[in-house]
Amino acid sequence: MEHPIEMNTLSQILEKLRLKGLDNEIKMTDHGKMQGVGVNKIYNPEDLTIIKTYRFEGDSDPGDNSVLYLLEDKDGQIGYILDAYGMYSSQENAGFDDFLKKIPTADRDLQELLS
Repeated sequence: MEHPIEMNTLSQILEKLRLKGLDNEIKMTDHGKMQGVGVNKIYNPEDLTIIKTYRFEGDSDPGDNSVLYLLEDKDGQIGYILDAYGMYSSQENAGFDDFLKKIPTADRDLQELLS
């Protein structure tokens, strides 16, 4: 009996997003705004909704942790923000955490989206 592949690693989820054409990374600019890399949009927190959060802990190093936020913008486009935290934090911009805290959250079942 075959079992479906569990999406339990960061690379598995990012690959699934890529295959679905949903690999639009959103990054913080030097000016404190979030920009969609693939869609070339500038976002304010109210333009986005966090629809799912995935947390990953490094197998070999507990300091190697990351969070993947799946977001939907007001036009219905899906994107993501990847944040490494702990010892290897990838966000040097002080406004990053404040920006994330202002984004509304609507936890959804994304099985249909990612299956």
